[in-house]
Amino acid sequence: MSTLHIVDHPMIQHKLTIMRNKDTSTKDFRELLDEISMLMGYEVTRDFPLEDVEIDTPLEHMTGKQISGKKVAIVPILRAGLGMVDGLHSLVPVAKVGFIGLYRNEETHEPVFYYCKLPKDIDQRWAVVVDPMLATGGSACDAISKVKEQGCTNIRLMCLVAAPEGIARLQKTHPDVDIFTAAVDRQLNDNAYILPGLGDAGDRIYGTK
Repeated sequence: MSTLHIVDHPMIQHKLTIMRNKDTSTKDFRELLDEISMLMGYEVTRDFPLEDVEIDTPLEHMTGKQISGKKVAIVPILRAGLGMVDGLHSLVPVAKVGFIGLYRNEETHEPVFYYCKLPKDIDQRWAVVVDPMLATGGSACDAISKVKEQGCTNIRLMCLVAAPEGIARLQKTHPDVDIFTAAVDRQLNDNAYILPGLGDAGDRIYGTK
């Protein structure tokens, strides 16, 4: 079973509360999402393996540490996931970025796939799939399946807010993928939106609400 990591650092919780507020502007919402994504990235990468490296400081020779082995790929689920890329890129600037396009059928609430472009060496990387909301779990499950189809075996999902229904679905479908979220909210409503949630993240990021 995958592990659920709730990243409840006080600064993240503070910024998330501002994002939830319906009166928060598009500009502030977008900037806060960027900041939280970088802060959460520290937890997502906490257990990345390290290796020794020999370097010279201005004063002497020493053995330091650097990330070992596989590199990182950031994979946003379009379109809202794009808002989380820059924050993670600030933390891991050498990461490559892939894209998976899914939109929600408003009648069935299930995802419809339309685009996939991943780094050619995705099978040699740690993939961090990002989307602000884990609601029904349909989009996240389908996106992760696409990444696995390209041979990637080290995948993590990072979101801001998750519903119990989405967590359960993802853990059942992809029990090898850990989930990192800033909050687990109460439930989904009849339209499959998270309650209390923060609204449609894509609309609030890009001002299309």
